[in-house]
Amino acid sequence: MTNFVLLHGAWHGAWCWDRVAPILRARGHHVLTPTQTGLGERAHLPHAGITVDTFVQDLVGVLQAEELERAVLVGHSFGGIAITGAADQVPERVRSLIYLDSRILEHGESALDQATPEQAAARRDAAARSGGISLPPPPVSDFGVPDGPDADWVTRRMTPHPFGSMTSKLHLRNPVGNGLPCAYIACMAPVYGPLEPARRWARGRPGWQWREMATGHDAMVTAPGPLADLLEELA
Repeated sequence: MTNFVLLHGAWHGAWCWDRVAPILRARGHHVLTPTQTGLGERAHLPHAGITVDTFVQDLVGVLQAEELERAVLVGHSFGGIAITGAADQVPERVRSLIYLDSRILEHGESALDQATPEQAAARRDAAARSGGISLPPPPVSDFGVPDGPDADWVTRRMTPHPFGSMTSKLHLRNPVGNGLPCAYIACMAPVYGPLEPARRWARGRPGWQWREMATGHDAMVTAPGPLADLLEELA
């Protein structure tokens, strides 16, 4: 049995794992799918004080409250930042890290630092409509989910993302991964462009495992069975 903690990305919540978590549980694994502050069923909690460190503490709190040991942390997209932070703070509770088409930050970086000037300006303009508190969801087609029932389901469930988590800097005491086994899963059909810097960085890391999936960015929606198989393999 593996203790999986599946962490969603921007604009998503625990709901996005509804097709993957049951597969892993049916195979005997313990699976948790926490939702980060201000998103999903916690979308009533947005405020200007939410930072990337808030998301890290959300995850650390789950690991501590559930008294997890040797947990496999799976971070999708923006969720990769929090699994990096949790491994930095409580490595004794973590067995390995799996970055699922994920953003990766080093110490002192913010998510917006990795955007082009044009992308950063567009996001600041979009967030300004909420007073700088949150960023509205993009079209679900950006995540490689084709038109139809799946796209409708994801569109209904997405919520604005706390903008402070994108502008604030990640604080680490150790290098990314903190010496734990790490793997990166790249979703290649189609490629989600904003994460290309993270993919390049991860592919060059010595000792990291690299896998590719022929599906879009939201692999937990478009390819839940193959994704569950791959998570088991990497874990």
